[in-house]
Amino acid sequence: MIIKRGNGILLHLTSLPSEYGIGDMGPGAYEFIDFLEETKQSYWQMLPLNPTNPAMDNSPYSSVSMYAGNPLVISPALLLENDLLTKSDLKAAPEFPAERVSYDDVIKFKNSLFYKAFERFNKNKKLFISDFEHFIDKNEHWIEDFAFFRALKSSFKEQSWGYWQQEVRDRKESVLEPLKKKLRDRIELEKFIQFMFYDQWRALKKYCNDKGVQIIGDVPYYVSYDSVEVWKNPEIFKLDKKKMPEFVAGVPPDYFSDTGQLWGNPVFRWDVLKETEYDWWIQRMKHNLSLFDIVRIDHFRGFVAFWEVPASEKTAIHGEWVKAPVMDYFNTVLKHFPHLPIIAEDLGFITPDVVETIHHFGFPGMRVLSFAFDENLPRNPDAPHNHIQNCIVYTGTHDNNTVKGWFKQEANDKMKKSLFTYAGRTLKIDEVPTEFVRMAMKSVANTCIIPMQDLLGLGHETRMNRPATSSGNWSWRLLPNKINRSLKKRLTELTEIYGRV
Repeated sequence: MIIKRGNGILLHLTSLPSEYGIGDMGPGAYEFIDFLEETKQSYWQMLPLNPTNPAMDNSPYSSVSMYAGNPLVISPALLLENDLLTKSDLKAAPEFPAERVSYDDVIKFKNSLFYKAFERFNKNKKLFISDFEHFIDKNEHWIEDFAFFRALKSSFKEQSWGYWQQEVRDRKESVLEPLKKKLRDRIELEKFIQFMFYDQWRALKKYCNDKGVQIIGDVPYYVSYDSVEVWKNPEIFKLDKKKMPEFVAGVPPDYFSDTGQLWGNPVFRWDVLKETEYDWWIQRMKHNLSLFDIVRIDHFRGFVAFWEVPASEKTAIHGEWVKAPVMDYFNTVLKHFPHLPIIAEDLGFITPDVVETIHHFGFPGMRVLSFAFDENLPRNPDAPHNHIQNCIVYTGTHDNNTVKGWFKQEANDKMKKSLFTYAGRTLKIDEVPTEFVRMAMKSVANTCIIPMQDLLGLGHETRMNRPATSSGNWSWRLLPNKINRSLKKRLTELTEIYGRV
């Protein structure tokens, strides 16, 4: 339970301004933290920080690893400060667009930088070796397998591990050992990249915490099939004899799609997880609680029951709900983490047992104002008058349209009328985002999180993700001139007047 009444901003690292095509952990991130401190914000919420994949539209929710960091947010400017790059290396940067991430160009450029930084690291190893070896020792439970997996992926031309030769797919030790020797240089490169990521992340998080701002991270419930976690632990997923998924994850038809959402992730074998006292999940939680101050669990309802679809299906319509041992699981987790700082993402199709679980453990759930103004407004839990203290109120999430985009593209006449009646006046389209921000901050909810796009009153073209679509997402970027004196003054005043300092 989050006791402190506070306010925060939702903005992913990749959306920050930078010179190198994508937001990173460099000067832009530190300037954003200064902005949060100056405007008396308590939280910075971001999306998952794991590596992304162009084949999966660079979604932060689809990754080859649940432990590794995303190399694309490593700051070239900080590598220059650490003498791992030269000024001439950075002068080779192409002309990147400021308003969108051009992932193909960013990947090509940053990979070239990582090779150069690795060469300088090897030439001056005595300057870094102590910190590097300490990092490897501290992360030995995942770093070796991850680096080897990435090296194998590269050697197999990024083919999914389920299609590798059988001995490698099935992790036959007599075959893997020679491959490790053969791929040694690439394995060391992958370790070095992770060393750079975590070195920059630890410094950034410390700066953030020293400024009185807590970081809310995001942990997906599922992991990707084409990941080191599934390759290494096939027994905890519902796979067939050829290590291919028998069932995949998704959700039934909902607000976002008439045919549901077929995510394609392998589903868990909770009976096997239970036999090990959920060690796999415990280690995952431990890692994320070391990275973030608070963790938002995406698709929390999966711990209660998950939508399981036969892998042969083309849509998510023909699935079924399968129960998970939620009470036993969280009772076990709480033995390891008695004060578990998590937020339950309880959006979508939520059944009474999910609500009961959240209430039983006292986890704060989510309320989204974009969902409030329907025909059920008086009783709608997302409406401000129905909020409770122990929840997180959002104007919208990374999956929603912006408030301005919602009003223009999705709200019908009845919804607009309900909004105007609720606000006590007719609103112009440019006034709607400001009204939503005020309603969120006025809420009795202890925690209020505003997506940066809504704070700026931006339109649908700036939304982060369109669920059930597979292209053009995750690329919006904040232009550097958008954070100005007027915005700082307005945000500070609202934060103060509604008691969120």
